[in-house]
Amino acid sequence: MSYLARRYQVISIVLAILFTAGLIPVAAQGAELVLESPAYVLMEPVSGEVIAEKNPHQKMEPASVTKLMTLVVAVEALDAGKVKLTDKVAVSENAWKMGGAQIYLEKGEEMTYNDLLASIAVGSANDSCVAVAEHLYGTQEEFVRVMNQRARELGMNDTNYVNCHGLHTDGHYTSAYDQALLSQYAVTRPELMKLTSTKEYDIRKMHLYNHNKLLWWYPGSDGLKTGWHPQANYCLAATSVRDGMRLVAVTLGAPQPRGNFRDCMKLMNLGFARYSYQPMVEPGQGFGFLKVKKGRVERVNVVAADKGGALMIKGGPGDVTTQLELPSLIEAPVNAGQKVGEVVIYRQQQEVQRVTLVAEDDVPRGSFLSFFADFMYDMTKMK
Repeated sequence: MSYLARRYQVISIVLAILFTAGLIPVAAQGAELVLESPAYVLMEPVSGEVIAEKNPHQKMEPASVTKLMTLVVAVEALDAGKVKLTDKVAVSENAWKMGGAQIYLEKGEEMTYNDLLASIAVGSANDSCVAVAEHLYGTQEEFVRVMNQRARELGMNDTNYVNCHGLHTDGHYTSAYDQALLSQYAVTRPELMKLTSTKEYDIRKMHLYNHNKLLWWYPGSDGLKTGWHPQANYCLAATSVRDGMRLVAVTLGAPQPRGNFRDCMKLMNLGFARYSYQPMVEPGQGFGFLKVKKGRVERVNVVAADKGGALMIKGGPGDVTTQLELPSLIEAPVNAGQKVGEVVIYRQQQEVQRVTLVAEDDVPRGSFLSFFADFMYDMTKMK
């Protein structure tokens, strides 16, 4: 064997050991992928770990994948009580004039908020986007301001929305990583997932088919949003669940028809073939209690606010541990849901995720007698 061949053999063995031990970032293992899309990200959304990526922060047009943020803002408006699904939405001239994908809304027509959201998620209707935007915030411009505000709050630093529908406009851009972050949040919203997983929907005499063909083609697929126009090419934010593990795949700029679907299937095939997910924390799971100083009661239960876990290489080591980071006590008043600490998840002694721990109940400030009891307790500890 030549010197060069022996050298390559040694390098290969070392890399294999490092991969198995989890000492090389998971994303490096997607390097051999050959995809059509110039930018992509594959993410496990609970931990936020990236499995594979290429040009993740490159600013590109998302086309109708834009509507994923439109749906996020629209669904959050339901939570805030700004609107109900049964509300009637009046169609303006601005909405009526929209081109591209649409459900041909008529000026002055009224349609339920639920039907408009469904037409956005399933039929990618541009006119419905504008109708919803104006109904919620008066103008599309104000709605877009909220879209950008939510983008900043979600850490989408490579994104700037100029419209709510995704048609080509100068200065309207995002990145594959940002859309993965948005998808990571979107999959936690049941109402939004219900909309984007709907395969078919009837409005008036129109029968809409979801543009996301993975809902038919890929087992476990249940969202999220497609996009295309000549300047953006073929884009997709997709998600699938298999064997208890969810993956999010985002591809931007595939040049050929259905290239976005092909690429997302390849990405998710990679993820499901190589990795499994080990849950460690569930929402509401108890993690003991904290002593409450100057409170009406002496302690408060501590629970997890979210789920947490670790991505594991199939056949690799399963060393996943947790560590609590909690103060010894907390001072009243304490509000239910108030952050009091974190549980840190480690894989092979490397930090993977932090899950927020919160107080389960309110603890108002106590009376003079409770303060005196605390004082006596502290004095006892000092002896």
